[in-house]
Amino acid sequence: METHPENPPNGRAAGSEGTKKLGRGIEKVGSTAEQVWDRTRDSFSDLGDAMDIKGRVDRHPYGTVAAALGIGYVLGGGLFTPLTGGIVRLGLRIGLRLAVLPLLRQEIAQLVDTMESEDSGEAGKRQPSKRTRTRGEEP
Repeated sequence: METHPENPPNGRAAGSEGTKKLGRGIEKVGSTAEQVWDRTRDSFSDLGDAMDIKGRVDRHPYGTVAAALGIGYVLGGGLFTPLTGGIVRLGLRIGLRLAVLPLLRQEIAQLVDTMESEDSGEAGKRQPSKRTRTRGEEP
């Protein structure tokens, strides 16, 4: 097959205006993408400087790792899963026990104090109860 300069094998004339426009368009997209990347990188570095992320990592490495895991779990879609429901239920159960136990102890202590004060008022009327001996205690 013979090719002529006016009629190349791909059907387009050599040095056509369309090829030049496409090349300029690709260059423009490339430079725009590079500008966007530079701005994004600068924004993240500014955010990192403002939040002092490196200092926080140095001061609290385990807390930073825990925060990163939590953020990744939430962003990964783990918030509305059965595992999260179980963790929340367990946390509520433990939290309620930790909150209720001190209140119960306080109420029981007040009840015992009240009972002891009533018993001390009636001490003259009743004989004191005998205390049981423990092992190793002399009579």
